[in-house]
Amino acid sequence: MGIVGAYALPHPPLIIPQIGKGEEKKIQRTVEAYDQAAREIASWEPETLVIISPHAVMYQDYIHIAPGERAFGSFESFGYAGVGIGVSCDLAMGEMVEKKAREAGIAAGGLGRIDDSIDHGGLIPLYFIRRYLPDFQVCRISVSGLGLSEHYRFGMCLRAAAEALGRRIAIVASGDLSHHLKDSGVYSYTPQGPAFDKRLTDDFKKGDFMDFFRFSEDFCQSAGECGMRGFMMMAGAFEERKVKPRFLSYEGPFGVGYCVCGFLDQGPDPSRGFYRLWKKERRDAAREIAGRSDPYVQLARRSIQYYLKERHTMELPEDLPCEMREKQAGVFVSLKKEGRLRGCIGTIEPTCGRLGEEILYNAVGAAIGDPRFPPVQKEELEELVITVDVLSEPQPVSGPEDLDPRRYGVIVSYGNLKGLLLPDLEGIHTPQEQIRIALKKAGIPSAVEYKLSRFEVTRHH
Repeated sequence: MGIVGAYALPHPPLIIPQIGKGEEKKIQRTVEAYDQAAREIASWEPETLVIISPHAVMYQDYIHIAPGERAFGSFESFGYAGVGIGVSCDLAMGEMVEKKAREAGIAAGGLGRIDDSIDHGGLIPLYFIRRYLPDFQVCRISVSGLGLSEHYRFGMCLRAAAEALGRRIAIVASGDLSHHLKDSGVYSYTPQGPAFDKRLTDDFKKGDFMDFFRFSEDFCQSAGECGMRGFMMMAGAFEERKVKPRFLSYEGPFGVGYCVCGFLDQGPDPSRGFYRLWKKERRDAAREIAGRSDPYVQLARRSIQYYLKERHTMELPEDLPCEMREKQAGVFVSLKKEGRLRGCIGTIEPTCGRLGEEILYNAVGAAIGDPRFPPVQKEELEELVITVDVLSEPQPVSGPEDLDPRRYGVIVSYGNLKGLLLPDLEGIHTPQEQIRIALKKAGIPSAVEYKLSRFEVTRHH
């Protein structure tokens, strides 16, 4: 009992003949592999099918487990109303997964929008599996904006829930690979697209789930994938388990990568405790970075550490470089965890008498005062990578032609509204992108006559 196996499956609607109308023949290997995967899943005789879809109800900081006793979907939105699929939902599994996630400190459950319609990420796998497995329940789960490692941990909760209930459960991680394989496709080509697909399919073939952790958010975003978080959940369900990969197909003739690969559980294997290994790897890396950080970053880290222990801001130490005791400047303190932003607070212009004090207060603000994130916990501190940006005095500019996102940060202002974006950020390549994001942060409409300023930063690591 427990997780008996899993499949990573794509979800192109045109794979359904009545939708593809002949186009499905261009991905015939995917069609045949899908059918083979459906037959194998049926042979496992699962009582419940956990379907993870990136197109279900999705929240930034909460993994949604679909509530309700029944769910139904059809392909009517794709021009084919002839097939409707209804399923019974395993409420006990959903409740147990939520319980295990809560115990693990992961925000997950059935709160939020109630939607009993099955999205196409779930419908397409069900269309094939129903041919060979008529009687089973479904537990529908969405991905979220949480980090990749949190989705892996949630996968560990899936296994814990399955074992607690004594269920035979199969997982379907529905997701396409890169959408940027060709300029002739719906999306434009990026070099990260083929690189992502090659690396992920190699990992699938070897069952190398450890490498999943090393896919950076920027790399995934540039590749335009939609399946990675679901694949992380699937992998987490096999933590400390040996798996037998079943790589069946990969192709991408329409500019989107379609991969079919299964994993059959082969019993315990403590050497595959990838989450534990990853946490150690990240802690060691963060300690190494912290060990060679300059006095600015050291002060920010000391400030956060002191506040988390004493619950008030520390006094400015005397053993600081003269600049931090005598200069004034705006400062931004940024925190990252596993390559993702964990907090960022700063001041455009100085608010304190000394630069060191600016760092002290903004470091605490980044840790506990950024409304986009929950407060940093003591046990997280050793995993944080901290940067301190000291801002130059802003200079007014006339337009985007005076900006360079690698060199300059940007400030947009309209009346009392101001939005700032630091320079040299991952994924920001043009001044127009800078301005658009800064406007959004400030709540300034793009149609008004806003003012632009630029500034440079001295970035301390």
